[in-house]
Amino acid sequence: MSARLTTPPAGGLSRVPYLPGLDGLRGIAVVAVMLYHANHDWISGGFLGVEVFFVISGYLITLLLLAEHEKSGRVNLGQFWLRRARRLLPALFVMMAIVAVYMTAFYPIARERTRGDFLGGIFYVSNWYQLWVGQGYTAGEAFVPLRHLWSLAVEEQFYILWPLLMVAVLRTARRKLPAVGMRFFGVALVITGLTAVLYHGGLVSSVDQVYTGYWQVGGRWINTNEFLYLGTITRAGGLFLGAGMAMLWRPVAIMRGPLRDRGPRLDLMAAGALVLLVALMFVIYLQDSLVYDPWLFRGGFLLTGLLTLVLIAAVTHQGAAAGSLLGNKVLLWIGTRSYGLYLFHWPIIQFIRKEAQVLLSPVEFVVAMLLTGAVTEASYRYIETPIRTGHFKEMLAGARRDAKQVVAVGTVVAVVALAGCSMIVADPHCVGDQDCAQTQNTVPQDTTPDTTPVTSPSGSSVPGDTTASTEAPTTTVAAQRYVAIGESVMVGAVNQLQTGGFYVDAKENRGPEGVKNAVIKLRDAGVLGDGSTLVIQVGTNAPMGDAEVAAIMAEIPAGVVGVYFMTLHAGVDWIPGNNELIRALPTTYPGVQVIDWDARAGEVQLCSDGIHITCGGSGPALFYTNLILGAVGLPLVS
Repeated sequence: MSARLTTPPAGGLSRVPYLPGLDGLRGIAVVAVMLYHANHDWISGGFLGVEVFFVISGYLITLLLLAEHEKSGRVNLGQFWLRRARRLLPALFVMMAIVAVYMTAFYPIARERTRGDFLGGIFYVSNWYQLWVGQGYTAGEAFVPLRHLWSLAVEEQFYILWPLLMVAVLRTARRKLPAVGMRFFGVALVITGLTAVLYHGGLVSSVDQVYTGYWQVGGRWINTNEFLYLGTITRAGGLFLGAGMAMLWRPVAIMRGPLRDRGPRLDLMAAGALVLLVALMFVIYLQDSLVYDPWLFRGGFLLTGLLTLVLIAAVTHQGAAAGSLLGNKVLLWIGTRSYGLYLFHWPIIQFIRKEAQVLLSPVEFVVAMLLTGAVTEASYRYIETPIRTGHFKEMLAGARRDAKQVVAVGTVVAVVALAGCSMIVADPHCVGDQDCAQTQNTVPQDTTPDTTPVTSPSGSSVPGDTTASTEAPTTTVAAQRYVAIGESVMVGAVNQLQTGGFYVDAKENRGPEGVKNAVIKLRDAGVLGDGSTLVIQVGTNAPMGDAEVAAIMAEIPAGVVGVYFMTLHAGVDWIPGNNELIRALPTTYPGVQVIDWDARAGEVQLCSDGIHITCGGSGPALFYTNLILGAVGLPLVS
């Protein structure tokens, strides 16, 4: 499809020369994002790198459209969208294929929870999907290898709509581009004001059907601040800033005007802007203990965008040194591959830590970056560049003449196809707190669905557990003498605990709200009641406080004769605080006793993460089980 414009070509003032400094700026942005995703304690505002990307995208895309109009008198919309597809889709599909194969082979439990993420990624609506199901950017616990696609969805929605707006602008205001650019700046200011007004200060929570910091839309509760962070409209401010800059700052035109001699001054401004931008990334944060940073939503995005504009002005000015400095070989390599680095780093980090919001160690980060660099380079050389330059067919033709390559390609295709089928046939499951709330017709509490059936020692399913059978029984059962509720560590000892006489409700990625829900479920089903002894392990996945423990204790029925909390063993920042809280529980709750797993975990071989007990044979699980059995007075198992 082509849209012809009325104004003839005017020369090449909007021509876009190669600007290595912009790639260097991209490199800085993607490094900040990767550091933040690995461990947000290192750089609490590293996510602002995404805003830098938005501003650069708005600038370059608008400049390219202006240049095409000047050259040919039209904007060929079909060709524009085709170029974007050839640039973006190949690496995206490769990344999704890798994720699908990984989950099918090593983590099948997550398949049903991620199908919606795949569809959202393919159609570039990930940001809206995540908001709708209640799996926003700050949600923890879940294995979410495609969560980062929200920002690509925002950009792609921009790529679809922006050329249409530009066609209208160039038809009606071709000779008034500076004025239009100023209006775009005004739109960015309006978006900033709207975001500031809508921002919810204070605690954001949903407890006991009382929603604080939520909007109700279509029967669902949408986190207000997550909407502001993920929404296309509220995140378009950076895109409008970049677009406005393109109409005021065209590199070729600048060198023909009075600003051509201002390179040294721009270098000084760029140095200050870079220092401020980096400082901002270390000061700003997104969320802390369910409270979102007011400075981020009340001007933080705008300030990031303005600092990025200063840097763009410097690196695109041929008389400034900033372009060559930021365009050095290291940043240039990172910047030219920033799209692939962004695509691949997040799922690789998820493969390592298995859930969102878990902090990587420095060693884990180095491993993740080495893997990310290798996969990105392979994708860039053998997939992205050949397709973008039109040489992919030649590569395939050459491969067809080599029998070994034919077998290799055929094997890859077959593996990916099997993984795709595995994803399709996986059992349906709810995703996120809002989706699960709709499915269960309950208040959203736990951020991830149960994935481990609750079973008795004899193997029968607990009523109400939909993972155990397609139809949940409606009858209740007699209260069990011994019940254990826990998280992924306990998952590794389910069989042994059942052998020892326990009902077990253990689930990966579970937090305090999930334990509270499990207590309610088992209590209402009659499994947990008069004469029961309850063992709980919780706190590995997130910090917790007195309020979370009190909420759990409030749901335990009065007839329970003994409650045991287990300490935690993991090399993450909040574990010492959680263990201190757990060890102090008998003072607050005289009936509670503590099983000190943290003090005994060093006696067995744990997995490489220093947390789980599923490595090194059955010994660790038996040791963990017998620690519990001995505490409650049951015979040990072997």
